[in-house]
Amino acid sequence: MADCIALDNADRLASLRSLFALERVDAGGLIYLDGNSLGVLPKTTSARVKQVVDEEWGVGLIRSWNTSGWISLSQQIADKIARLIGARPGEVAVADSTSINLYKVLSAAIAIAHKRTRIISERSNFPTDLYIADSLARAHGFELVLVDNADIAAHLDDRLAILMLTHVNYRTGAMHDMAAVTRAAHAAGGLVIWDLAHSAGAVPVELGDADFAAGCGYKYLNGGPGAPGFAWAHPRHIEWMERTGWRQPLSGWLGHAAPFDFTADYRPASGMARFICGTPPVLSLAALECGVDTVLAAERHGGMNIVREKSIALTDLFIALVESRCAGFDLEVVSPRDGRARGSQVSLAHAGGAYAIVQALIARGVIGDFRAPDILRFGFTPLYTRFVDVWNAVDRLHHILNSGEWREPRFSVRSAVT
Repeated sequence: MADCIALDNADRLASLRSLFALERVDAGGLIYLDGNSLGVLPKTTSARVKQVVDEEWGVGLIRSWNTSGWISLSQQIADKIARLIGARPGEVAVADSTSINLYKVLSAAIAIAHKRTRIISERSNFPTDLYIADSLARAHGFELVLVDNADIAAHLDDRLAILMLTHVNYRTGAMHDMAAVTRAAHAAGGLVIWDLAHSAGAVPVELGDADFAAGCGYKYLNGGPGAPGFAWAHPRHIEWMERTGWRQPLSGWLGHAAPFDFTADYRPASGMARFICGTPPVLSLAALECGVDTVLAAERHGGMNIVREKSIALTDLFIALVESRCAGFDLEVVSPRDGRARGSQVSLAHAGGAYAIVQALIARGVIGDFRAPDILRFGFTPLYTRFVDVWNAVDRLHHILNSGEWREPRFSVRSAVT
């Protein structure tokens, strides 16, 4: 414990914890290790959303589209997210959800793919990615091929049209080498789509020469439950779209070149604006901007590289403590041991007891989550997670394992959300 206190005292990001509404969480003795599923509430969010509701909507009414800048809010946030994923201003669109944005960018990739018709993805990819890919593959006569992580390289051949991967695996936390994988797919003549749901805001991201990406606003970007997602396309593909007149399949009025002309014919807006569909959710966007600003605050303390250093240190410590203090209880670390190949999470497997152990932990004030069939998942958000939190979390884990209290029937009762 003393070593953890010393690490917290030396932490260059320690002051960023004060940006989050954690007073009542701390008072309740809670340790939150689920920021990879839902980020903590930033302190500025409540006041900002109240301002939008009471003043901009309540008094400004419809005038606020102009007077309060509602109409440009999504692009304002998109340009902030661009700084976190290695993109430039104007290259990101904030709208809809990760799932819908994946549908849009995969549709674009299918249109560009020419005569090739094979989509490759990981068998362990997040289900929504696979469901959307399957739907589009069926609609366009493509073939969706699911492979294990170790077999991806072997499938990058002259049949490859699109490689669609999540940068950090949602179950294990395993992280792809984005630049290397992108190069390999391009060498095979394919396109690459990256899902950044578990990496944007947690690890440094440089999309570089990738083709498309989509991501999530409510995990490490701290945008609140159901926060809008984002999409990115490489400028070379935007040029192709503008040259060919390609339009994304969800062509809505705000993706029109002149939406307030109200013409019956559709003309795509220039740049990434063509990926916008309907009216932006202003309340959700206001909350999302507060969350993104908490991540950008790290720039004053060394930026995402320092965030990454702390992430690796937190997860390394968690693994070491679990293996030293919880040995003999059938827990298996399934996340990569090499911190450079791991996102900001650690996953443990326990055959038959994973769900109950997570519920017992939550009852003891350690909030992680469960992923079927046997994964205990813990997310470490460097902006607000402390080293003493890691120590205390493992201490409580050891207690419920050693006492056997996780075997109590109440901990096996399944909730709707796991």
